[in-house]
Amino acid sequence: MSDLFKVTIDGQTVEVAPGTSILNAARSIGGEIVPPAMCYYSKLKGSGGKCRTCLVEVSKGSEKDPRPMPKLVASCSTPIMDGMEVKNITSPRVLEARKGVVEFLLINHPLDCPVCDQAGECHLQDLSYEHGAARSRYEEERRTYDRIDIGDKIQLHMNRCILCYRCVFTADQITNDRKHGILFRGDKAEISTYIENVIENDFSGNVIDVCPVGALTDKTFRFKSRVWFVKPMNAHRSCTSCSGKVALWMSGDEVYRVTARKDTYGEVEEFICNTCRFDKKKASDWIIEGPRKIERTSVISLNKYEKGVKVEAPKKIGYGNTL
Repeated sequence: MSDLFKVTIDGQTVEVAPGTSILNAARSIGGEIVPPAMCYYSKLKGSGGKCRTCLVEVSKGSEKDPRPMPKLVASCSTPIMDGMEVKNITSPRVLEARKGVVEFLLINHPLDCPVCDQAGECHLQDLSYEHGAARSRYEEERRTYDRIDIGDKIQLHMNRCILCYRCVFTADQITNDRKHGILFRGDKAEISTYIENVIENDFSGNVIDVCPVGALTDKTFRFKSRVWFVKPMNAHRSCTSCSGKVALWMSGDEVYRVTARKDTYGEVEEFICNTCRFDKKKASDWIIEGPRKIERTSVISLNKYEKGVKVEAPKKIGYGNTL
């Protein structure tokens, strides 16, 4: 008897280990059937189930109980069952619900993409491009907060925050000194520090990488360049605090910023220390391995690495992330 469970997602069948979530089962298949995720992060315990963008329809519960689930479920927190059948992009219910979720996420989010450093690699831009409405029906005043510095290198712009909790989980799980969290409740909830404390630990910069929107930004990179004007390069160095494997965002020989390497789904492969991120801003500090692969739907792909290379235009221009 096989120890694996079979699950069919949008007509494609895969075998995965028991306990695997629907989202991770879809990721093992890949492609367009993978639900979007704004709050789930595979490397952070407790993440998921907050943004509701990964809702899917379970049209068959299992082989033993083939009844469909009456409501849409969050794929990031729902384990698969043997024989389960799931609909994502093939379900009109899912697409309509996702459109509503995106509208809710954009209720308070300012339309300041032209001045936001996250533009070009923002998951919310992906969602609004694919599922958002052309106009907002929201007429009330948006919530507004003052920008605050939660560290000498990190700025918090709470107006853009969607309360995904990723930065809180990151600080809680990879550092021993978490000083920020969720204050208040309901529509008053916000990310902040207690009594104006600042985040001071060697891995605090990782909250910038896990933020899916432009709420937490790198003050050393703010307004210096757009991501499609710089070239992401794989590089590494010998570091006693972390793996030293990073992505350098360069223009010529100048390093504009240093980030952790991210996978297909925009998740950090290995967290890096602040020394690598903020203090090593010279090309001579690194062993450069070569350019990173970029999705063809990303605006960053418009930046060619070599002159004279003819690149076929993508079918649609989205706001994808680097691989």
